[in-house]
Amino acid sequence: MEDGESPLTLAIDREVGVPVLTGAEPFAHEGSDDIGVLLCHGFTGTPQSMRPWAEHLAAEGFSVRCPLLPGHGTRWQDMNRTRWQHWYDRVDTGFGLLSARCRSTFVFGQSMGGALALRLAQRHGPEVAGLVLVNPSVTTLKRGARLLPLLAKVVPSIPGVANDIAKPGVRELAYDRTPLRAAASLQQLWGVVRADLGRVRQPLLLLRSAVDHVVEPVSSRIVLDGVASEDKTEVVLADSFHVATLDNDAPTIFAASVEFARRVHEARVGEAA
Repeated sequence: MEDGESPLTLAIDREVGVPVLTGAEPFAHEGSDDIGVLLCHGFTGTPQSMRPWAEHLAAEGFSVRCPLLPGHGTRWQDMNRTRWQHWYDRVDTGFGLLSARCRSTFVFGQSMGGALALRLAQRHGPEVAGLVLVNPSVTTLKRGARLLPLLAKVVPSIPGVANDIAKPGVRELAYDRTPLRAAASLQQLWGVVRADLGRVRQPLLLLRSAVDHVVEPVSSRIVLDGVASEDKTEVVLADSFHVATLDNDAPTIFAASVEFARRVHEARVGEAA
């Protein structure tokens, strides 16, 4: 093991074909053909932050996939060799696998995963049955954000934003550095998603932490104000920070998402009958 490498054991993941950190592996469960759920994790994170949610959905009988995004789950340097189109292609492939076998396929996303989920809804239209977004990111108010494309050309990384969790003793498996070339590409994704928010007409459940040290509330407001969904609900999570799927309000997220998916699926089946 080289100096500076994570002490976590490395494993070979068949989906991505490169060594990944133990715990960062993709998740897949073949459940019912009725409801499928694609989970999209956040920037510099891994499926570990979504795994409890994925396991809960699987226990409810849903078919579930949570892919590991390119450049994630290995070394932060690997992210600087990827762009948002690579991350989107990975979730698009996962969505295709689920939608090929499930009557209703939903997309759930956290943070950057929320932006990717919105892009899937924009591109696939009614093939996406509905969206559940947790602290989605589509912009930032942080100082210096406009300089990021220039800064990324000379500075490889800055300190990371992982582990914004209120619950004691819980850790997110994510990079401790923010790779700036990848972050500049994330900004490009945000712009693409914001420009097409009016194309999102699917039912939407958005859960936002009252205190989030990573993504400002303006992102959720932009999403809620910009989508054309008639069925949209916002839930404020009072006892969690940014990585809410690993935090105190995780049971609320899990239960609400199951109820949402079943309600929307039943309505779709009724309309088709």
